[in-house]
Amino acid sequence: MQYLVSVIHDKSDLATSDEQAAIDVFNDRLQDEGRWVFAGGLGAPSTATVIDNRGEEAMFSDGPFVETKEYIIGFWIMKAPDLDVALKLAAEGSRACNRKVEVRPFL
Repeated sequence: MQYLVSVIHDKSDLATSDEQAAIDVFNDRLQDEGRWVFAGGLGAPSTATVIDNRGEEAMFSDGPFVETKEYIIGFWIMKAPDLDVALKLAAEGSRACNRKVEVRPFL
């Protein structure tokens, strides 16, 4: 199974150097254990463009889709044999990045 682990943040600052070092260690471990698929950080919500092409023409609008205090600042896609292992790994990722995370399985 593959799981999306979304990193949730509520401030405008990025990871500190200590947090980034812990994230790098966690990423290295995921890779060494064969659990790494992909990971990345995302730009601030203000850099988002929303596209709605359900009508006759595509509509493009700046900014986030919803107004919210929390937003996704990054993510991991990881392999795990089951949800219990994915949750354990996500808890370790949450500690490494010092942020809340959300776990969802890919269908």
